[in-house]
Amino acid sequence: MAMRIGSHVGNEDPIAEAAAREANAVQIFLGDPQSWKAPTVAYPGGAAALRAAAEQADLAVYVHAAYIINVAHTNNRIRIPSRKLLQQTVALAAQAGARGVVVHGGHISAADDPDAGFDNWRKAVDQLEQHCPVFIENTAGGDHAMARRLESIAKLWDAVGHSGIGLCLDTCHAFAGGIPLESAVADLKAVTGRIDLVHANDSQGGFDSGIDRHANFGAGEIAPAEAIAQVIAEAGAPAICETPGGAEAQAADIKWLRERVA
Repeated sequence: MAMRIGSHVGNEDPIAEAAAREANAVQIFLGDPQSWKAPTVAYPGGAAALRAAAEQADLAVYVHAAYIINVAHTNNRIRIPSRKLLQQTVALAAQAGARGVVVHGGHISAADDPDAGFDNWRKAVDQLEQHCPVFIENTAGGDHAMARRLESIAKLWDAVGHSGIGLCLDTCHAFAGGIPLESAVADLKAVTGRIDLVHANDSQGGFDSGIDRHANFGAGEIAPAEAIAQVIAEAGAPAICETPGGAEAQAADIKWLRERVA
């Protein structure tokens, strides 16, 4: 089985988008990532049709949950809708045959007790029905983020690890968030026991800058860029490029990775 490498694509026809990039994996949104509206499948025929088409094409589909989801937050008006939207997304992703749902770790405010965020995550996973796997993604910035630094991720996993929830390692976020890529896989596996998916991205921001801006491989601050490929090789997990540009630019990034990881 060839390594699963692909990119984030539009959700109207991810099968065609994958073919244009010579990808055997894709990541999509289910609806508007900035909206509280219930998730939807834009592919003609809906979730069942997307599942069948992906199976026919031997395409691994991943779903990125809405950006606004923040189950760690202490404000009920954010936390409770976040739990609901995450559950809706996981249920629909399962119907569409997704291999996993990626969700950001979220954050609390400066005035909050940090432990409250981790406890809110524990409560969230305890009521979450994981119809398909769910992966928490590490984040690049924020002094009050749940999943930026290794010590926070360790505390987060103390709260959620019992649920079997997975980890999505973003190389840009790790680098910009202050986690050295040379040891990222070993360090993260030491605290989580797993890496289920890699978001393969170069970084426009420097190390520990807190800047969440992705770049194409070799066009960012991660040097050498081969460190990104090394993360994927060490993780042994599928990779999704969230790099800038359309099909041509992302196809080049996928080819670049495949030459160094396969």
